[in-house]
Amino acid sequence: MANQAATSTPAWREFPRTVLRGVGQVMFQDSMWTGLLFFIGIFWGAYAEGFGIVAWGALVGVIVSTLTGYLLKLPDDNGAQGLWGFNGVLVGCAFPTFMGNTIWMWLALILCAAMTTWVRTGLNNIFGKWGVSSFTFPFVLCTWFFLLAARTMHGMPPAFESTPAFPTETVGHLDLAFGSLVIYWLKGVGQVFLINNWVTGICFLIGLALCSWRASLWAAIASAVSLFTAIVWQAPATDVANGLYGFSAVLTGIALGATFCRSNDWRTWIWALLGIVATVFIQAAMNVAFAPLGIATLTGPFCIGTWLFLIPGYKMFAPKQA
Repeated sequence: MANQAATSTPAWREFPRTVLRGVGQVMFQDSMWTGLLFFIGIFWGAYAEGFGIVAWGALVGVIVSTLTGYLLKLPDDNGAQGLWGFNGVLVGCAFPTFMGNTIWMWLALILCAAMTTWVRTGLNNIFGKWGVSSFTFPFVLCTWFFLLAARTMHGMPPAFESTPAFPTETVGHLDLAFGSLVIYWLKGVGQVFLINNWVTGICFLIGLALCSWRASLWAAIASAVSLFTAIVWQAPATDVANGLYGFSAVLTGIALGATFCRSNDWRTWIWALLGIVATVFIQAAMNVAFAPLGIATLTGPFCIGTWLFLIPGYKMFAPKQA
């Protein structure tokens, strides 16, 4: 729902709220307070893990992508809801996570964050024909280009990207104590913004609850279900412990369970749970496919999983338009 105040309030006064809404929209929440809690979680987790630069990248990314929407004079309702900013904030998290801290990396971050704003508009023109959104795919697509380019453009060194290699059959030992499982579960939520910290996960769940208890519930359920699925099918222990099988499933759970499927009956629950489990397998498959490239799947598994479940279920569940 568009922010009516944006039509009567100068853009510069609405800008901080628009930026915060952009952060909240990563998990489909049109709320500045949710966005603020998300930012608190990002800054806490980034500094706790010794990568404070990731938090500042997130801030730069969401500001740049939001400003781009204003400069391009895109539809005001999109801006008021923060829809110009959510891909940009993820770009801002990803670049410092995977690449070295150089001036050229920051310039590339600014370019990529800006690109996501008009790429989102273009992709929505295509996906709108099937009644679905491009979700975070503008972030995924644009960031993939830059992560691959970093392999040959040394001004943005791939300092923290994986070494390209075919995957090996390693499972490893996973601590299954209750306290450890809770930490893995919370990290699955925190990794939505590429933050490997369980306190961040708590901040995100609280931020979701401020706007939508259903979204918070489904985020918690999705992280738990994805964790259970990854453990039962013996995914690599390190990835499971770091929440890397949870973040895409969390977004799928919020999308199917609390955002686009209006009904709250047993069919929605089954459909959403199936989507969450399927996303875990899509994540595993994409991990294998991308290992020889040495780049992360980002939220690609969420996009693919949610598209596969929303498009055929469109009439059955009458989802809201993105």
